[in-house]
Amino acid sequence: MDFHTYDNTLYEKVYQTAYQAAAELIETAGMKAGQILVVGCSTSEVGGEKIGTYSSPELAAKVFGGIYAAVQEKGIYLAAQCCEHLNRALILETEAAEKYGYEPVNVMPQPKAGGSFATAVWQAFADPVAVEHIAAHAGMDIGDTLIGMHLKDVAVPVRLSIRQIGEAHLVCARTRRKFVGGVRAVYDERYL
Repeated sequence: MDFHTYDNTLYEKVYQTAYQAAAELIETAGMKAGQILVVGCSTSEVGGEKIGTYSSPELAAKVFGGIYAAVQEKGIYLAAQCCEHLNRALILETEAAEKYGYEPVNVMPQPKAGGSFATAVWQAFADPVAVEHIAAHAGMDIGDTLIGMHLKDVAVPVRLSIRQIGEAHLVCARTRRKFVGGVRAVYDERYL
């Protein structure tokens, strides 16, 4: 795929793939309304380039649009991980940050300082806020952006039918309750 020249068909495919991946993850993870899905996305990787070298607001808008459509359908909050230049801060709706007690910080992502995906999220949200730490219920890592630090303590890999968005490698995870106890413990299978 050559994203360097505008091709509406390629951009539409990115949107659809992002939507399908998010919808499948939400279903597979058993996410409920009001939970948080964290997404890290390198538009450079989506476009077939090395992470951090080809920031693309156009690709970011398509990836965001697809994922946002899926989370909106289920009443899930979206958290966008910024790049390392903002210490991987996260962009959330203020409502989500307040619900979970996350302390806001003062920063606004830009394509080269936060990343194109986080910037697209900031621009699209009605009342965006940046926070430093969250504990999300599930996550999508698009282009090996390392979202693990933003998941609840016990993350479980989720294999989707979709393995990449554009040219970017896709890794997803859900979280589960911790198991406590020893060899005599009995666990509720609904939460495995």
